[in-house]
Amino acid sequence: MAESRFAANVIVPDWPAPPRVFALTTTRMLPGNSRPPYDAFNLGLRSGEDESTVRANRALLERAFNLPASPRWLQQVHGVDVAEFDCHFQAFGQIPPQAGEARADAAFTSTPGVVLAIQTADCLAVLLCADDGTEVAAIHAGWRGLACGVIEACVRQLATPASRLLAWLGPAIGPTSYEVGEEVRTAFVARDAAAETAFTATRPGHWNCDLYALARRRLTALGVTGIHGGGFDTLADPRFYSYRRDGARSGRMASLIWLKTTADSA
Repeated sequence: MAESRFAANVIVPDWPAPPRVFALTTTRMLPGNSRPPYDAFNLGLRSGEDESTVRANRALLERAFNLPASPRWLQQVHGVDVAEFDCHFQAFGQIPPQAGEARADAAFTSTPGVVLAIQTADCLAVLLCADDGTEVAAIHAGWRGLACGVIEACVRQLATPASRLLAWLGPAIGPTSYEVGEEVRTAFVARDAAAETAFTATRPGHWNCDLYALARRRLTALGVTGIHGGGFDTLADPRFYSYRRDGARSGRMASLIWLKTTADSA
């Protein structure tokens, strides 16, 4: 168990996951090594911060939360490729791994001790687990990934039927903070006319977009009924990094999920 100064500054999913499933989302409030404007616990190697500082934060993350292994970080590209991390890495898509990281926007595993990681700074992290604790998944779902079907692509790879999956929606930019153009609304409504309910007109050609509502629609259509979480706003909440608020010098949070090993459960 992490000491109190670490444990108090993470988000632990409020979902009825099996005991062997553990998950958390970091915040910028953790006592890390990053200096302004990244202070204090930036985990994004491609955020513009010095690489050695980010790697020091990643190492601290492993120690502070006694992770069973180093997280399987992804090179996220707002696509629909899915990586499997079990006995051997597999990629279900067209983009090969580079520099030791899989270029993918979703990952899953049924191997205890494999830690999946999704980085975000306004985009939505969706965590999934089987209701019997046999597998877990993590999905990076910004508007492009959602519109292109990254949730569907990941769920298709799982052995667990959708009706037996639990989902948790992590911190993302909230519906009153996320104004988008007509092209974003069109990308969703063209596929699902009822998705228009996730958009609220603001000014000509612009809409407030509810990523949580869009993700729930996609999950529900797949047959996932156990959907939890949501209700965050990374732009408005200073605990979180926000690319829209802070621009190119925004750090990244991480949402982690793994299956506990026998030793962890003892």
